[in-house]
Formats: sequence, structure tokens, C-alpha cells
Amino acid sequence: MKIKEVLDTIVNADCIETMNKLPENSVDVIFADPPYNMQLGDVLLRPDNSVVNGVTEEWDSFESLAAYDEYTKQWLSAAKRVLKEDGSIWVIGSYHNIFRVGYILQNLGFWILNDVVWNKTNPMPNFKGTRFTNAHETMIWAIKNPKAKYTFNYEAMKALNDETQMRSIWEIPICTGKERLKKEDGEKLHPTQKPEALLYRVLLASSKPNDVILDPFFGTGTTGAVAKKLGRHFIGIERDAEYVTGAQKRIDNVVPMPDCAMEYTVKKKMPRIPFGAVIERGMLKPGDTLSDVHGKKFATIRSDGSVKSEIAEGSIHQVGAAAQNAAACNGWEYWYYQDKKKGLVCIDELRQQIRTEIYGTEQQ
Repeated sequence: MKIKEVLDTIVNADCIETMNKLPENSVDVIFADPPYNMQLGDVLLRPDNSVVNGVTEEWDSFESLAAYDEYTKQWLSAAKRVLKEDGSIWVIGSYHNIFRVGYILQNLGFWILNDVVWNKTNPMPNFKGTRFTNAHETMIWAIKNPKAKYTFNYEAMKALNDETQMRSIWEIPICTGKERLKKEDGEKLHPTQKPEALLYRVLLASSKPNDVILDPFFGTGTTGAVAKKLGRHFIGIERDAEYVTGAQKRIDNVVPMPDCAMEYTVKKKMPRIPFGAVIERGMLKPGDTLSDVHGKKFATIRSDGSVKSEIAEGSIHQVGAAAQNAAACNGWEYWYYQDKKKGLVCIDELRQQIRTEIYGTEQQ
């Protein structure tokens, strides 16, 4: 099976069999919302004795935890085979299954980057009052190996969060209203339809325009709808024909963003300037003293651009890290020099002057 044959389509078939037919290393991102194996027993009733419409479908039933584990191992193995070396996978689940999924992910050699908590701002109440209201689900974000050069659009996530680093707890409501797909009788088409806002953040964070996004448990097609909207390609796999029909109708109605709107904030790659360039230009001289902003840590500049303190010698970064007993340090931002007119000045200002001198414009 060639990728072109299934690109931007929904395959009505078993996900393991279908993924095993796809070429190796062929998809950029996988988003998986597998069966939760909720192991429901008695019928759940509201205080007025009406029945709660939970997850009772056949696809969420397994004979035992061992059977569920074996199924998880099979689909994750198939997913790993089709995922590109620098691709990433997201798996979402509840307390019923996510810990077992994480264990198997690691056993298969995946490297976990984050666990992200989807905090539901409007969760279903705990009607029995016998435990805490279950108000979140967990997503595991992982790659094939620790050295993979995966996509993470950090600056875009920061911009999405009002210029504050995006954290691993996401406040997003569950799928309701017009977004929720319904059957002709008004009942929910799928019991665990995910909100588009959740997939929007996942795909904006970890993919690029024209990337191929695979969802092996496609359901009502949230992944495909958001992928199309964001200018990504999708491959959906779903064995329930009713879900496929609903998802296809939904995706057909999606209008992709215009090309100009596909752009997102990216970190500008600034030209590297060695500290030695400061010495060569006479901005600072060998023998001059650098200090931290508090004037408590000191280092002496040497002729080759390295520095030496009472406890370490090496680059401005290495000695700055040693001064703080830290694993790493950006020496350009840590060290200061004394200017006769300005007083204490960060050496990073000298780096910016050199960049302007070399490249002609101010580098931020």
C-alpha cells in the first residue's frame, strides 16, 4: 500500500493490519486515541435514575488486562514501524489504560518527551459521589529514540499562550454543542469524541504544513478535520463504518486556512558569535574582569577568549555554569563588565554590536 493511495482518506479497516501494509518511516506524526478498556460493571445512573451514556461499545471490551496489553503492544509496534525516524507520537488515555500504555511504549523503545494533562473545564460529574470527579485525561508525547530531531514549534506554542511558555497542563473543555456529532435520534455518535481545540494544539506544536498525520483510531475524525484546517495531510483508520460516514461528512465541510494564515511564529536562527570576537575587536581586553549581575562571582579574561575564575577555567559558558554549580549556562547573559559611563553592562550587548557590524541589521 502506497502513502499516496490513502493520503487524506479514511480507511475502513483494522488499524494493525492497515499500518502493517503502509511503508516504513512514512508518517510524520501519529495521534492515537485507543480503547480505554474501562472495564465498566454496573449501569451508571444519575441521581434521577436516568442512565449515563458511557463507553459501552464492543471495541472497548477486552477479556483481560493481558489481552489489552497484547493488543496495545501490537498496534504500538505497527505504529513505530510507519513513524519516521524524526516523527513523534501522541497517545491519549484515562487512568484505566494510560499507565499500561506508557509502560509498553517504553518497553518498545519509545522515548517519552512529556505527559500532558488535558484538564477538562466542564467534566462529567461523579454521580455516585464515591470518588473524585474524573476531570482530566493524560496524553503521552514520545519519539522513536532519544536522538530523534523531532518537530516542536516552541515559539508558536509560546505565542498561542500570550508569550508565556506553554505548560503541560492544558485547560480545554470537553466536546459539546454543535461540534459534537450526533446520530439521527440525537444520541452522541461517538462516546469519546475529542474537542478540536485539543488536536489544534497537538498538531500546531509537533507538525509542519504538509506533514502526514496518522490517526489509527479515527473515530469521528477530529484529527482529520484539524489536519485539513491547518494544511496538514491525514490518514485515518477506523473499522466502524458508522463512524467513518460521520467523519467523512465532517471533513468534507472543513475549509482549509488560506496559505497566509498557515504561517506561525518560529525562532529566528541568529548567527553564532564567539566570545573571542569581542577580544579581537578590542571591546574587552585580556586581563579585564567579568562579574555576575550581583558582583559576587568573578572571572578574568584570557588572551584566547577563555576565562578563568577561582574554581574553573574555560569558555564563558563553562565557567558561568561552574559559578552557579549548574549543568549549563548561557555565558553571554550571565557575565557583565564595568563600563565607565554606563556602569555594569551585560556582555551580550557586545555580541549584538558585532552582529550588527557583520550583518548590517539589528539581530534580536
